[in-house]
Amino acid sequence: MSGESKGRVQRLQRSELAVPASSESLFDKAARGPADSLFLDLEDAVAPDQRVAARATAAMALQDIDWGDKTVSVRVNGLGTIWGLDDLLAVARCPRLDMVLIPKVETPDDVIFVDRPLGEMELAVPRETPLGIEILIETTKGLANVEAIAACSKRLEGIVFGVGDYSVELQNFDLEFGSPSEDYAVRTPDGALHWNDQWHFALARIANACRAYGLRPIDGPYVNYGDVDGYRASCRRARALGFEGKWAIHPSQVSLANEEFAPRPEHVRWARDIQAKMAQADAEGRGAIGLGGVLIDRAHVKLAERILCRAALAEQR
Repeated sequence: MSGESKGRVQRLQRSELAVPASSESLFDKAARGPADSLFLDLEDAVAPDQRVAARATAAMALQDIDWGDKTVSVRVNGLGTIWGLDDLLAVARCPRLDMVLIPKVETPDDVIFVDRPLGEMELAVPRETPLGIEILIETTKGLANVEAIAACSKRLEGIVFGVGDYSVELQNFDLEFGSPSEDYAVRTPDGALHWNDQWHFALARIANACRAYGLRPIDGPYVNYGDVDGYRASCRRARALGFEGKWAIHPSQVSLANEEFAPRPEHVRWARDIQAKMAQADAEGRGAIGLGGVLIDRAHVKLAERILCRAALAEQR
């Protein structure tokens, strides 16, 4: 782990399941399901005239439901709405809450505004671990400020890319949030179509900001939950950029995210092999070795350590 991440809670978050806070019938199933983490949604998944009632339902569920070892968050309404502050005050008093998920964060002040009352509430309701903050970057302004946002609070644990609202701001006419667009492809003279990822810039910038300051980068929704291959491919693109997990807006997506964001068996075998061979090289006074025509040095040792650390977290689930 980087030096910036010291003191932050380490969580396994390969999958983050969205659960409407107004749908009590889904709570027990979500609690027993395979998702590493979940959030009770008080925002987009709840009709405006039901949000006050959903707030009370979420607070009660945090107390009454056995969530096991899952990371449990609540997505509150935006800070600029009539519900946001009351949402925050209602759920943050619940000892079982692990993180508050803040939507549409655009500046460091948005995070600091939330951080301060959370600290005060921890004095009134002591906790074993600090209450964390997870945020959504889902506006162009938020992305423009993401590095400053990532650095602004020790309570901040992760950043989620909110592709839906971000698409709306870009005005790109994408009808399925998270899916690749044929419009962003290149057709060669022979007629072959080469797909590109229109979200590469946003994803890469968020991942880099998170890694610079010890946060978890989490990819957002893929709304076409019937497109299994598309969701899997989206997971792999995000993982290649350094993301640790992805939202699941339907339970069927959870197992896919868990699989794709965990080291594969061949990764674990490689990591253990590298550790053994480099330990032998150290004993022989060599700082690097050749392995199958590939130069292996200390950077590979660090990579092996991180692979095995992630694998150990996954095995605990």
